[in-house]
Amino acid sequence: MKRTIKVTLIIVLLTVMLCGCSVHTISDLYCLPMRSEEYTGLQSAIDQIMTGREYSAPISGENRQSVQSADLDGDGKDEYILYAKSQDEKPLQIFIFSLVDQGYILLDTIACNGSSFEQVEYVQMNNRPGLEIVVGSQVSNQVLRSVSVYTLVNKQIEQVMSSSYTKFLCGDLDKDNLSELLILRPSTADPNNGIAEMFGFESSVLSRSPEVNMSGSAESIKRIMLGKLNDGIRAMYVASSIDNSTLITDVYAVVNGNFTNVSLSNESGTSVQTLRNYYVYADDIDNDGVLELPSLITMKTKEENEAERQYLIRWFSMTSQGTEVDKQYTYHNFVGGWFMQLDKALATRITVTQKGNSYEFSLWDQSLTETEKLFTIYVLTGQKRDEQAVTDNRFAIYKTDTTIYAGDLEVASAAYGISKESLIQSFQLILQDWKTGEI
Repeated sequence: MKRTIKVTLIIVLLTVMLCGCSVHTISDLYCLPMRSEEYTGLQSAIDQIMTGREYSAPISGENRQSVQSADLDGDGKDEYILYAKSQDEKPLQIFIFSLVDQGYILLDTIACNGSSFEQVEYVQMNNRPGLEIVVGSQVSNQVLRSVSVYTLVNKQIEQVMSSSYTKFLCGDLDKDNLSELLILRPSTADPNNGIAEMFGFESSVLSRSPEVNMSGSAESIKRIMLGKLNDGIRAMYVASSIDNSTLITDVYAVVNGNFTNVSLSNESGTSVQTLRNYYVYADDIDNDGVLELPSLITMKTKEENEAERQYLIRWFSMTSQGTEVDKQYTYHNFVGGWFMQLDKALATRITVTQKGNSYEFSLWDQSLTETEKLFTIYVLTGQKRDEQAVTDNRFAIYKTDTTIYAGDLEVASAAYGISKESLIQSFQLILQDWKTGEI
């Protein structure tokens, strides 16, 4: 036995020696990996700066780290950007570090007024190499925010512009492969009305568009999205609430070289899209790469004295000329978190009646006097939901961990081209927006 162990140890040692490896102790095997010299050098440079300061990461947007990186001079190597706060006269401070042969050096410092960094973006706005820093800061709860654009030229930071804002967004609206800065803020003439402005470079010179009106106040903005109009032009969609019961959407785009609100109605003075008591936002409902806007259609119900009206949603896209293009009709059940796509030819005559956990979809005749039942959607959550989903000619449409959605077709459904396959394809869940938490 001892001879066997001795031979085994000799073989192991020879194997290690032949492989050119050294024998490590147990402590060596379980120790944490060493940090790189680059990381250690950056941390050392930051530690020197942070004396008497505290980290101050941006509180919103996608870039929320205290230390971030971006290629500001276009040399293919990232600079490191530190966001901090001090007790100085200008408490918000941004430190730009660059890697050189001997380690990290401090290139330049940005100091500005405010209580916190709100949002930071890194975008290419100019034809020069490198990215611009777009910094939004909050001065106080009572004072409007301030946004500034900084660029790194000859190893020094230059401030390109500064403006007050309520919300801002960066994106390429004019398809020049450069980003524009889109600002929403109260009008100077009337703070109760909001305006939109676009800042962008033309021949290396920063220009500002004329002010364009919003349909409501800047403080009422609920969501901003970038998307495309029906004719392929890029646009900014701004949804705002009015009196907490109405949602209107302004659509801004560059048309014939001019920044304009393509959705503003000359007749009503508000945007073409008004939704009462529903927070339904623009969405690419048919996955064609174009954002659609929602419009409510009141359904005629079987019982006219119902306390609450029911609605269908007509989804339409817009052209750069402000015209509407019908795209799709849906029935949205926001409480249950699901919706059905409906045939355009039938949608305006559909009515839905809830009976417990079931939703009956019926079709009014042309005179709107009689209905014909087409199909039923069941929402099953009990322990026997798998059995219930296939009883009495039902079939499963969609399954989650806790719920089965089942369908039941009436004989009349075949006359309107509704089949088991089309019903399954028309059913979808309402997805939660991860960025805002709003539907």
